[in-house]
Amino acid sequence: MEKKIYLDNAATTKTRPEVVEAMLPYFSQLYGNPSSVYEFASQNKKALDEARSIIAGAIGAESSEVYFTASGTEADNWALIATAEAYEGKGKHIITSKIEHHAVLHTCEYLQKKRGYEVTYIDVDENGIVKLDQLEKAIRPTTILISIMFANNEIGTIQPIKEIGAIAKKHNILFHTDAVQAFGQLDINVEDLGIDMMSASAHKLNGPKGIGFLYIKKGIKIRSFIHGGAQERGRRAGTENVPNVVGFGKAVEIAMATMEERTKKEIQLRDYLIKRVLAEVPYTRLNGHRTMRLPNNANFSFQFIEGESLLIMLDMSNICASSGSACTSGSLDPSHVLLAIGLPHEIAHGSLRLTLSAENTFEEIDYTVEKIKEIVDKLRMMSPLYEDFVRRR
Repeated sequence: MEKKIYLDNAATTKTRPEVVEAMLPYFSQLYGNPSSVYEFASQNKKALDEARSIIAGAIGAESSEVYFTASGTEADNWALIATAEAYEGKGKHIITSKIEHHAVLHTCEYLQKKRGYEVTYIDVDENGIVKLDQLEKAIRPTTILISIMFANNEIGTIQPIKEIGAIAKKHNILFHTDAVQAFGQLDINVEDLGIDMMSASAHKLNGPKGIGFLYIKKGIKIRSFIHGGAQERGRRAGTENVPNVVGFGKAVEIAMATMEERTKKEIQLRDYLIKRVLAEVPYTRLNGHRTMRLPNNANFSFQFIEGESLLIMLDMSNICASSGSACTSGSLDPSHVLLAIGLPHEIAHGSLRLTLSAENTFEEIDYTVEKIKEIVDKLRMMSPLYEDFVRRR
């Protein structure tokens, strides 16, 4: 198969043509600064407001509760650091999980090492679901924030967000969720779920790179993150990225309109892929919850092989895949997510993440499965561990 088969949509997605078309006028025709007072600039201010309204409506929020950022990572940093600064008078304790994206984990480490905060990292079960009893027991009088991701970027497991929101509210603690993978894939209503802050990013749902948002519930006392201007209602200075904001709004509009049909197709492709791989590749396990997972996510561990070699050989067969988060590519360490769900190092090293889109076909899945079988078999034949395993059987 000559055509590239793209199965790494958790890393990034293709920007839709309609999104690019919506953005183009704001580069060279409607290029005014939204903060300027003249009519030419006011068109850009109107475009910002419209995009903000679309995004707010998609999560059941008010427009005034949506703040644009340069990425989901920035939104995570803002939520954690600004909350820490605003509420340190109450306490310096934060709760998160062991399987968060590094945008949260590394920010927590920074708060621990540089600001003197204490962070409790909650365990997850073998499917990657946060242990709610352990979470509630970890709460102290000094706890100011619970930050648990909506759905995991590596293994796709969806967390019990409503239950976590209820626990946070019961104890009068702020609840932030990183919804970068979930937004556009799952129904989200921040009010119903008890979410106080939520991070998301456009390039995960066929929008442009370089734009995200942080939802901050009205009434939440949180500090400004970038200083130097009155943009984003004084909380994030800097001239607004109008083309990207417009593109984000258009991408969300399309994602919401197509969600039911699109995710239904992704689930069909995902389940077909999972069924074939588990049935046809021995000594393989599916990572993450079987059904409580993102519609497009399949994560496997293959015993007796190195995931990096598998990725390289898949690439040579025109298949784009990953072993986990794109933000940690190049690391030789096994995934912290896979270790947290109890996999030993040697099995965690042999992982493969395939994240689909509705544009993928069953023909592409069939080709991919055949290549996985072929490559895994070849790699196992070169493995002393596999040779020893076969000899001892």
